[in-house]
Amino acid sequence: MMGAQFVEFCRMLLREFGPAWLPLPLALALAGFATAYRQDRTTFWFLLSIVIANLAYDLSYEIAEDKDAYYLPVFISVALAAGFGIRWLIQLAAVKSMSWGTSYGVAAIVVLLTSATAFAGNWPFNNRRHYFIAHDYVENLLSAVEPNGLLLTQDWQVASPMFYAQQIEQRRRDVKVVDVNLLRRSWYFDYLRRTYPDLIERSRDKIDAYVEDLKQWERDPGAFARSQPLTQRISMAFLEMVRSIVTNEIRFAPVYITNDLLAANQTNDYLTQWIPQTYQLVPEGLVFNLARESSFHDSPDVRLETRGLTDGTVRYEKDDVVNLKILPAYTSMLINRGRYLAAFNQHGRAIIAFKEALTLDPNLAAAREGLAQSTAKLPSP
Repeated sequence: MMGAQFVEFCRMLLREFGPAWLPLPLALALAGFATAYRQDRTTFWFLLSIVIANLAYDLSYEIAEDKDAYYLPVFISVALAAGFGIRWLIQLAAVKSMSWGTSYGVAAIVVLLTSATAFAGNWPFNNRRHYFIAHDYVENLLSAVEPNGLLLTQDWQVASPMFYAQQIEQRRRDVKVVDVNLLRRSWYFDYLRRTYPDLIERSRDKIDAYVEDLKQWERDPGAFARSQPLTQRISMAFLEMVRSIVTNEIRFAPVYITNDLLAANQTNDYLTQWIPQTYQLVPEGLVFNLARESSFHDSPDVRLETRGLTDGTVRYEKDDVVNLKILPAYTSMLINRGRYLAAFNQHGRAIIAFKEALTLDPNLAAAREGLAQSTAKLPSP
């Protein structure tokens, strides 16, 4: 893991300070570190210790998202060292018997060139003029949720912009958005009590029982790690709480989940099994509607806004969260929609869903397969 993280760090470092083929700021930073070692040991060791400490932490930690943010201390230290490198150039020009005007002119050119290379390297990725990903993601999600509906998710790319849309922009405050991952933190229940008091009240018994176990785990997680009965108890309390929330809320308004909640892992695999065993999953836009009946639900086809996602107006790294999580969320739900419609012989509508998925990613084998099968089952003209 550490080797892969280091390669990733080097790639980000080269992009942060200009195109990889012209790493001028990094060359100046090396000169700056050397100068600081000779002239200002305190500053040298201060900057070097920041770099070493930051790398020691980050390279031993698998960073899932916002990778560049974790390396900010290193980037700042490199930028400061580059400043020392520029000062070294000015001093070198003075030693070479250049006039002060000439030496400052050389320094100005170096500063401008250094800034220009860094700007050129970052502009394609940091230009957010056409960045509507988070806004459209929230709008697409909410467009499928009926008034007062409950949306369960464990995707931070959903929960985070939802916080902003609901708390800052005051949009769709009727929708109850619950991050299942955050249900493993006791402070989150204080937020839920303030924001969705009716939800908490309807499932108070199960919530209180789970929170009591949760606070005990927060005080001494080692005790749970050493005890299978304790681990089993808190796991079952969590499942019973989520069951209670879903069954109580669905009496008043629809309940929805995002696709990621169906991905089994060590912490929620019992929940992943319970949901599809209990409810029919009806794909609607970017969410599944949990239906109590097994009959066909003829929900309207949701028009998805995808500005900047694949139209080339915004550039993303291959490992950007847009490519790793958001784009797959769109394509997988379109494929799920197509499969659902095809299962109920709605092949004409299924073809539209499969084609939309292929528009976003032409290499999707599942979408091509579904398209071919639905096309073959269309009645002959």
